Amino acid sequence: MKARSRFVFFFTVIFLFSSSLAVWGKTLEMAKRPEALGFSSERLTQIDKTLQAHIEKGLIPGATILIGRHGKIAYFKTYGQQDKEGGIPMKKDTIFRIYSMSKPLTAVAIMMMWEEGKFILTDPVSKFLPELKGMKVGGEKKDPQTGTSTLELVPCNREMTIQDLLRHTSGMLYEIPFFGKSMVQQMWQDDKIWDQNESLAEATAKLSKLPLSFQPGTMWKYSRSFDLLGRVIEVMSNKNFDQYLEERIFKPLGMKDAGFWVKPENQNRVAQPPKNPNTGKPQIMLDVTKPPRLLQGGAGMVATTMDYARFAQMLLNGGTLDGVRILGPKTVAFMTSDHLGTIPGYPVQGISYGLGFGVRMTPGIAPLAGSVNDYGWLGIAGSVFWVDQKEDMFTIFMINDMIIGPSMYYHSLVRDLVYQALIK
Repeated sequence: MKARSRFVFFFTVIFLFSSSLAVWGKTLEMAKRPEALGFSSERLTQIDKTLQAHIEKGLIPGATILIGRHGKIAYFKTYGQQDKEGGIPMKKDTIFRIYSMSKPLTAVAIMMMWEEGKFILTDPVSKFLPELKGMKVGGEKKDPQTGTSTLELVPCNREMTIQDLLRHTSGMLYEIPFFGKSMVQQMWQDDKIWDQNESLAEATAKLSKLPLSFQPGTMWKYSRSFDLLGRVIEVMSNKNFDQYLEERIFKPLGMKDAGFWVKPENQNRVAQPPKNPNTGKPQIMLDVTKPPRLLQGGAGMVATTMDYARFAQMLLNGGTLDGVRILGPKTVAFMTSDHLGTIPGYPVQGISYGLGFGVRMTPGIAPLAGSVNDYGWLGIAGSVFWVDQKEDMFTIFMINDMIIGPSMYYHSLVRDLVYQALIK
C-alpha cells in the first residue's frame, strides 16, 4: 500500500471510530457537574451512603444507578459486587437479567407495527393466532354443603384483544405459585404452559387448549400476556422475535449487549445473585449462557445499565435517539397514558397502567416520589426504571437478587433518594 493510500485509510478509520463515539455519546454524555442538570452533588451522596449501607448489611450484593436529565448523564455509579461469590466488583458495563423490564421493550416492538398499520388495538388476538379462537374462561364453583370446588368453563363474552395483552386485561395469568393458587393457575402449572424448552409457537398451541382466568377486559391481572405478544410479533413480521428486536430496536438504538442471551466472550460481565441467605443454596435465575428456545417478551431479556438508559432516553425524547426514530411522539404519549380507566385490579393506589408501563396518575396517594404522568416498570430481581417527562429525566437502577423480590421496596427507596437530590 502506498504511503498516501495508507494515510487515507488510517484517517478514514480514525474518522469513523471517532464519529461512532460521537454518536454514542451525543445524547448520553456525562455532565461536568450534577448541578448543571439541577441536581445537588451533596444530596446525591445520600444515594451512595444508603446503598453502601445496604450492601454492608448483606441486603443486596451490588447495584448500579444512572440518572439522566436534559439529554445528559447527571449520575452514573456502581456499588458492591457483580458476583459476590466470585468476588467480582460491579462495573458500569455489567450485564443484568432484566426480567419484567423486558415488557416495555416488547410493547415498543409491537407498537412499531401498530404505526405501520398492521393492526388496530381492538383486533382480536385470534386474527393473528387463529388457534386461540373460541377460548373458554374457567371459574370455580364451591359446593355449599361439601365445601369442594369444581371448575366450570364458560365462553368468553368477547375475545382478548391486542390492547388487552398490552395492558394485562387479557384473562391470562402467571402460573407461578407466588401469583396465586387458583384452579386455572394449577392447570397452567401442570401443563408447563411456558416450558423453557419449547418455542413461542409451541407454547401458544398449549395455551389454546387451556382456559383463561377471567373475562377479557374486565380486570387487570399481571400475566404472560407479553410472552404471547412475542408470538404475535413473529407472525406479523415473519421473523423470529429476537431477530425483530435486534433489527428494529437494539441495533438502531446502540443497545450493544441487549438480547435474550450473553455471548461467551461477555459472560464474565453477567451479574450473578448471591446464595439464598435462608437456605445457603444458589438462587435459580434464567440461564443466559446460550440462546433460549422460548423467547420471553415478558421476562427473558438482558441488558446493561447503559443499554436501558438509551432506551429510556429514546422514550423521553418522544421516540427518537441520535437521529434514529423508533416511534412517533404521539405514540409514546398514547402508550404512557392510562389504559385502565375504571377497570379494577391494579395493586397500587395513585398508579394505573398504560401499554407496557405503570403510569402515575396523581401527585400524591402513591407511596413513592415522582411526577404526574411519569412511567416505567420493574423486574423481579430488583431492577427498576422510570421516565419523568415533566422533569425531563429518567433513572435506571439495576440489581440481580431474587430474594428481595417484587416488593417494590427498592423501587420506592431509589425514587425517594433521586428526587430529594433534585433541586432545580
